Amino acid sequence: MVIQITDDASLQIKEMMKEEDQQNVRLRFGVKGGGCSGLSYSMGFDADVNEELDVVEVINDIPVTIYKQDVAIIEGTKIDFKQNMMGGGFTIDNPNAIVSCGCGSSFKTATNAGAPDPNC
Repeated sequence: MVIQITDDASLQIKEMMKEEDQQNVRLRFGVKGGGCSGLSYSMGFDADVNEELDVVEVINDIPVTIYKQDVAIIEGTKIDFKQNMMGGGFTIDNPNAIVSCGCGSSFKTATNAGAPDPNC
């Protein structure tokens, strides 16, 4: 298993998946360049799978698609959902991140610095 999804995050993701109009929708998780630290997490829904480019797993009964090129950057990452008086949101704990920005959505690893956004 490349990533972990907690029970709280699973419940939230499953509720969000019900609202999607696509059939065979999957959670797509990965990274993209940008943010203050160089890399940002990418999380959304996608029905497309490319067997040459993607890793496909089922985690807590959620079909998950991850680009193969992102596996080394996010391996061991835990996705959680926290609820508080201000609302709720997903939290991402990546053991490979050596630097993270204050908001927690931008990071870099020892082997991948990404492309920091000069406007941060």
